Formats: sequence, structure tokens, C-alpha cells
Amino acid sequence: MTGDRLQAAFDAVRRDDFLPADQRGFAGLDRALPIGFDQTNSQPRTVSNMLTLLDARPGQRVLDVGSGSGWTTALLGKLVGPQGRVLGVELVPELVAWSRENLTAYGMDWVGVSQAEEGVLGLPAEAPFDRILVSAEASTLPNPLVDQLADGGVMVVPVSGRLIAVERESADDVTVQQHGHYQFVPLR
Repeated sequence: MTGDRLQAAFDAVRRDDFLPADQRGFAGLDRALPIGFDQTNSQPRTVSNMLTLLDARPGQRVLDVGSGSGWTTALLGKLVGPQGRVLGVELVPELVAWSRENLTAYGMDWVGVSQAEEGVLGLPAEAPFDRILVSAEASTLPNPLVDQLADGGVMVVPVSGRLIAVERESADDVTVQQHGHYQFVPLR
């Protein structure tokens, strides 16, 4: 992905629009910020690194696992454009409602957030996805999400303190690369 496309997405989607009122003054800081319910709005540099590895392109179908307040979901929406589709999924009902409200202000009808089903990773009924972004740390590679990738798809997920990029050429041909150390809330 070109840095220009990513920068344009960051310029178009204001982080403070996805933060609680008491955190908005910290939106310009390069650190994770609390959004309630033991969840965070990730550090901008981390989000930038993840989105660079993900390389979401116009017209793609993208799954955003652990969408929180909807910030990364909105960024992905800008990257895929109206010819694409972004589906966020979140476990905390209050965050689902709040992220939907936050996203409404951006008028991207190709972007939505669904309530995650307890014990189900991702949205298997909506698969396959060209890209999957996971903003919560797994203890092992989440194979149910790998299975939701389309052939030629990419997933970026933190696993045991390492950022992992997974490329799926086919069900039998999956490549995994590690990209640095990161901390995230746990994937549930």
C-alpha cells in the first residue's frame, strides 16, 4: 500500500471522533487510549503498521475483528472505498452501539459493525474475506479466521506478543511472517 493512500485515510478519519469525551484531548498522542470495558483505541503507529501489512485495496471485502469504537473499521472503509465492503465485529454490546453511532457520522454505507457471537471468531457466514484485521491478541494463530480468508487473502493478527501477517494462497498453502513485538488486549 502506498503511504499516500494510508495517510489520506488517517487524514479523513479523525481519531478523536472515536474516543470517549474524557480521552479526546489525548487523540494526538501515539499511545493506546482506554475506551471503556477494558478495551483500548490502539496506538496510531501500531494501527499504521498493521494497515500497511494488511494492504487493503479498493473493492475488497474486509473483516475487522475487535472493532472497538469503530476507528479501524472507518479507516478500512476509506481504504476499500464504496466499491468495497468492511464488516466489523465486536463482543461488547455497548461498543457495537457506540461504533455504529461513530461510523454514521462518516456516511460510509459500505461499512458496518455486528455483534460478535460468543465463542465464534469472526463472521464465518459472511466469509470469505480478502483481508482480515484482528485488533486483539491471540495466544495461538486463530485457524478459524485463517479459514475465513479468501485465496490470495491476507490477515494481520497479534499472536503471543508478535504481530503476524498471514497470506493464504490456498487452503493448503498458508505463509506466516512475524513483524515485531506488540501488546494488545486479549482476543476472546
